[in-house]
Amino acid sequence: MHPAGREDSIYLSSSAIRRLEKLLENMHCLRCNRELETGHKSVALYMFAQTVGIKPRQKSAAHRFSFCPQCSVSLAMGPPPEGALNMAAWDMIRDLVGSDPALNQAAWETLSGVLGLLPATGTDGAPRSAQGAGYFEF
Repeated sequence: MHPAGREDSIYLSSSAIRRLEKLLENMHCLRCNRELETGHKSVALYMFAQTVGIKPRQKSAAHRFSFCPQCSVSLAMGPPPEGALNMAAWDMIRDLVGSDPALNQAAWETLSGVLGLLPATGTDGAPRSAQGAGYFEF
């Protein structure tokens, strides 16, 4: 029986509400902490634990770890990390990065946009006027 005759109400436990809030919040890259908006390109790793050979089977909640395209490509092209779990995640990211050029393209598109905003190497970003001094600075 629904309270006060309301048949369209849904009641959630506090733990279910916390899980929904976590799903709806914006994700951030685990490596660089860049915000990853819903629908934008990224790599997500899901991890959960489950008992094997034990009845009744127990399963933990799944956790999502996200990486932006730049960090995904950087991780995949870098040396393997230490630790069995890190190595397993690294292998999965390498497989994804190597399987389709779309992730590499997304990383380069973002990087090329950033490069246009950066000042030239060796400058503080402010344009310099020509000086009468007769030396070059490298």
